[in-house]
Amino acid sequence: MARNVPEIPTASMADIAFMLLIFFLVATTMDVDSGLSRTLPPMPDETQQDDQQIRERNIFTVRVDRLDRLLVEGQIEDLRNLRDRAKMFIANPNDDPTMPEKEHQTIDYFGEVYIPRMAVVSLQNDRGTSYGMYIQVQNELTAAYNELRNEISRQQFGLLFDQLNPDQQAAVREYYPMRISEAEPRGGGR
Repeated sequence: MARNVPEIPTASMADIAFMLLIFFLVATTMDVDSGLSRTLPPMPDETQQDDQQIRERNIFTVRVDRLDRLLVEGQIEDLRNLRDRAKMFIANPNDDPTMPEKEHQTIDYFGEVYIPRMAVVSLQNDRGTSYGMYIQVQNELTAAYNELRNEISRQQFGLLFDQLNPDQQAAVREYYPMRISEAEPRGGGR
């Protein structure tokens, strides 16, 4: 004699699956913050724009072509050297007349200092530049500023930049302001 197995009611299974789906959608957080954190300088007045022309010696030109070749100041350069070259340019420790002009400034916690105030790193990529190379160049340029900030923080306060209080960090940022200008990508690989 064969025994019939009773069926399991499945009418409410779809409702339960739907409720679990809603629960996980609501309870799950998704981090979508991606990109590079940059603080853009304020727009200059049109009358001031002509007065504040940046001289050629104040611009450190970095370009990546469509073949991911790095050109620094018009010459092919190895990515491993970019950070040190950028640090040398930004700080201009020897007051080299071919590097950024230096000015006397008064900065909290530092007093009067003689530093480059108009040093700008100009970054330009071709449209064919790979995203990986673009990020590597960005990382090296940002690391140059971070290392300079850490060096001056250790020298002045005996701490790394991240360990300083907000006022001290603001003073170090004024000492070495991060000025990375990104030009519109070019279409070709000239």
